[in-house]
Amino acid sequence: MAELREKAQLMSAQDLNRVIRRIANEIVEQNKGTDNMMLVGIHRRGVYLARRIQKIIEEVEGVKVPCGELDITLYRDDLTTLFEQPMVHSTRMPQDISGKKVFLVDDVLYTGRTVRAALEALVDLGRPAQVQLAVIIDRGHRELPIHADICGKNVPTSKNEVIEVRVSELDGKDEVVICERDA
Repeated sequence: MAELREKAQLMSAQDLNRVIRRIANEIVEQNKGTDNMMLVGIHRRGVYLARRIQKIIEEVEGVKVPCGELDITLYRDDLTTLFEQPMVHSTRMPQDISGKKVFLVDDVLYTGRTVRAALEALVDLGRPAQVQLAVIIDRGHRELPIHADICGKNVPTSKNEVIEVRVSELDGKDEVVICERDA
């Protein structure tokens, strides 16, 4: 596999926190409050981003919105090509998703296949009233008709580039960088 070389920082920790705060506010606006709402982070980084959004909403609205974790590993259509031994995480929902307005949270929207897998996983858990998608970065190159309802930043990329959203909980620091695969 080709090595990744960091090209540039797209967002500092301060920039990323500002974007997360804006996304939290937009989620509340689009939902017209917090009633019947649930956040669901897609493993791995989406879980940490959803928790941060939950905390901001609680600070601003005074309501702790339920926040779940969704593992899509076994729903991926590229599982056999990506992993020799897949790492399965847990799916945890604080309550039934049926009838809820679910906001899926992920770090980067690329081909749309992760979101497709997440939608399948959600349907196995119940029947939400509505599902919307919030992402930090939309980098284009969609293979499926999927779009983000709330997006922190659109970053056009080449297929040779990779965008990494780094969160302190996993990576030791908060930032967004663009990397390039060495040929």
